[in-house]
Amino acid sequence: MTALVMTRPGVVRVPVSARTAGAVRRDRPVPPAGGGQLRLTARGRVVLAFLALLLVGVGLVMTQADRASADGPSGAVEVVRHVVQPGETLWGIARQVAGPGEDVRDVVLQLVELNRLPSAGLMAGQSIVVPAA
Repeated sequence: MTALVMTRPGVVRVPVSARTAGAVRRDRPVPPAGGGQLRLTARGRVVLAFLALLLVGVGLVMTQADRASADGPSGAVEVVRHVVQPGETLWGIARQVAGPGEDVRDVVLQLVELNRLPSAGLMAGQSIVVPAA
């Protein structure tokens, strides 16, 4: 059996011994670093200034977070006790209690918050508080 080796045109194979015959490598000592001083480039100065400003900004936000408050104290809501009748829903009660132009959805949320209900479901005989009309 004969093996045929094909090479690419223009490629000359050089034996390993011919490539390394004249190359002698000598190790040279590495010169010491520039005295241990830190050299800060213009880009480094910009990054450092940005990080400093970012740190100051975060500090200001954190100190102001303690001072955050609402627009003012919310007024106390006058409430009355209501016993849920069979067939009544929170939506129906909210519709009865809602003032003119007041969104019933907001009143439902208010009732859930006032009574600390886990959901909007009610049971007959349950006692809840509703805003006084």
